[in-house]
Amino acid sequence: MHIPGLRQGLTAVLLLAISASGGAAAEPAASAGFYVTPWPAGRAVPQLVVTGLDGKVWNLKDLRGRAVLLNFWASWCEPCRAEMPSLQALAQLEGDMRLVVLAVNFKESSTAIARYAQAVQLQLPVLPDLQGTLARQWGVSVYPSTILIGADGRVRSTVRGEVDWMGSAAQRLVEPLLPKSP
Repeated sequence: MHIPGLRQGLTAVLLLAISASGGAAAEPAASAGFYVTPWPAGRAVPQLVVTGLDGKVWNLKDLRGRAVLLNFWASWCEPCRAEMPSLQALAQLEGDMRLVVLAVNFKESSTAIARYAQAVQLQLPVLPDLQGTLARQWGVSVYPSTILIGADGRVRSTVRGEVDWMGSAAQRLVEPLLPKSP
């Protein structure tokens, strides 16, 4: 996990993994390799209207009814690169009518992002955050970080660090976000 400026020690020990639904604390986050923190009560949800590398405009409001994972990453970040295949597999498994995974790239040029995406055959929508504005608005300073948003449009939590999105721990995070089947 790449953590620019984060103090280790007590801070890491105190962070606990919690369920995406904001329930009771689970195992200490350090044992899972990632940290889950609830979206702060009363904190406004930043707007998200951004044009992807492919020219499509993504608006968070238009995605209501589907779970959304906003994954903040960079190609220079090894844990980001390591988790990307499982994020892509999760998106394909759930289908875009249930889950949308948006890969928000942190401060890299469009050329560098496109080159990386092509090299690894990344099929997720890639949203450039050229100045780091989206990361600041969403409170992201650790890479990778993923914002979990329920199908009801409510932001549930932030996951900091590398996750195997096809694993059981991730399933417990994602399942409560998905739209309910009729």
